[in-house]
Amino acid sequence: MRVQALVALIGLSLGACVWGISTEAVRGANRESLNRLRMEMTREEVLALMGTETVRAREGWQITNPYRTETLVAKSGETFEVLYYYTDVKRRDDAITDDELTPIVLQGGKVVGWGWTFLDQETQKHEIRVR
Repeated sequence: MRVQALVALIGLSLGACVWGISTEAVRGANRESLNRLRMEMTREEVLALMGTETVRAREGWQITNPYRTETLVAKSGETFEVLYYYTDVKRRDDAITDDELTPIVLQGGKVVGWGWTFLDQETQKHEIRVR
């Protein structure tokens, strides 16, 4: 598995669009990168670490890093940017669902936390309406 993740990381760093790696390699590379994530990293550092490439997986999927982004606005007017990365598979149903993504939360352009538990706590704490 580590070899597969390393191959994926090398492949992801070679260009804007990578062809022919598995979705498991994409997920593994993203999980490995999450292990190196640190609080207070800038948005640019996160994108450099996690990648911004589009991967055309062997399975026929196109996966972009980050998979999706959104801006959340707190009741107070504070804004949070959330970058979602494809890290897990819950069901083999040819769809990437929210529970298969890991959110990285930025405030003021810096990492303040990551993971669903953190995001859920922040939305409650700051009274953020989520779709």
